[in-house]
Amino acid sequence: MDSRGLNIKVISRNVGYALLVSALFMLLSVFVSLLDGKDSALAPLLISFIITFIVGIFPFIFVRNNPRISLKDGYLIIILSWLLSFIFGMLPYLLWGGPFTVVNAWFESVSGFTTTGATILEDIEVLPRSLLFWRSSTHFIGGLGVVVFLLLIIPSSSPVKLRLANMELSSLSKEEYQSRTDKTVRIFTDVYILMNLAAFVMYLLAGMDTFDALCHALSVCATGGFSTKNLSIGAFNSVPINLITMFFMLISSIHFGLLYMIFATRSLRPLNNPVLKLYLSTLVVASLLVSLALRTEGIVDSFPTALMQGSFQVLCYASTAGFAIADNATWSIFPCIILVIVGIMCGMAGSTTGGVKSDRVLLLSKAISKQVKSSLYPSTVSGVRFGGKTLQESEVYPHVLYIAVYFLFVIVSALLCLLVGDDSSNAITGSIASLSNVGPAIGQTIGSMGNFNMEPAGAKVIFTLDMFLGRLEIYPVMAVIYMIFKPKG
Repeated sequence: MDSRGLNIKVISRNVGYALLVSALFMLLSVFVSLLDGKDSALAPLLISFIITFIVGIFPFIFVRNNPRISLKDGYLIIILSWLLSFIFGMLPYLLWGGPFTVVNAWFESVSGFTTTGATILEDIEVLPRSLLFWRSSTHFIGGLGVVVFLLLIIPSSSPVKLRLANMELSSLSKEEYQSRTDKTVRIFTDVYILMNLAAFVMYLLAGMDTFDALCHALSVCATGGFSTKNLSIGAFNSVPINLITMFFMLISSIHFGLLYMIFATRSLRPLNNPVLKLYLSTLVVASLLVSLALRTEGIVDSFPTALMQGSFQVLCYASTAGFAIADNATWSIFPCIILVIVGIMCGMAGSTTGGVKSDRVLLLSKAISKQVKSSLYPSTVSGVRFGGKTLQESEVYPHVLYIAVYFLFVIVSALLCLLVGDDSSNAITGSIASLSNVGPAIGQTIGSMGNFNMEPAGAKVIFTLDMFLGRLEIYPVMAVIYMIFKPKG
């Protein structure tokens, strides 16, 4: 890459911040190991902490702080912060060994930080508790966002904060934040942390032990899906725990700005949001369709059971939280197709969910409606009404194009998976689940109760690239690739 115009100093310092965040949670995992009688992950976690801390602190020792940042610097800070978090995040898995080959450790790390929740583990419960805590911690870090952690540290007056926030938070997600950049970051963080605390307390009250409650709280609010149990939430066989999980999957997939405004205004008026209405309507319709299919096809023996399993799994896929209380490998094609559809659309921008977002789906429908009206009445020229204002074509185009780019990447990813020897069904549904950060896909091996361990190594790598693209919403990654390969002059 042509390094001209790049501020290596500001890039290295800010990427160092991101690594120090990972080092902090590795240290917390070390304490978990000590409290658990120095389990088998103590040395791997301690070594990983030391390495990550040294590399993260290195720029602060030898590089002066420089507040100036260019557009190219900002994109590289974001991309490198995530990539290096993946790389150093795989160290505890690699050093612990067991099923963690290099590819498997990479897969688990990327899946954790991107809050995808897919796993290569066939037996989760064999892992020491400290390593299970580290897995859930990567969800917590990724849910809040590696770069958002960085923004919390940077002074409010710094132009670095403004530039990075504008890149990390898409224009769709900013709609409900009527505040300055530093306050927006604080709002997102405060809502996120309060939800984690509330989930932890409610899981405790529902009967989980302290460790399980903590790990599942870190996972559910990040809409990740890493569990401490092989059977996921289904292992607890508890209706209250199911309902608590569903509640937090739902609110974690709603725009955090909306949640903040409800508490700030002490009013439910912010819920009168067209995107939220579309999302909730989709959940209700999809849940009923899946539940009816489960009951009428005899997959379950009662409608209440069908309603619980159907609505839980629909919410898991729509919120991109990879939990499970049922094995969709036993389901017919119809309810599985519904899961795939909601796993493409997903929740709202400004939340921890993935996918193309309900915001873009609504925007697309309005853009199509406008185009149809323009065909009938060519003399009538108007923009697209969205979020209480009229958007011009230049504002609509990037989001509509994003949906097309999303499906293009699904097709390319599926074809590449086929080339490396993957099954056709796994290639397609695995690509969608990975690019949407859903986690579990559909089918016998990679379904809601399955894992990705038996997937070809090449397919695992492709899926992790999908996870990365989905978490950053594609455009920033494409921008950096263009920076690398664009012709000089």
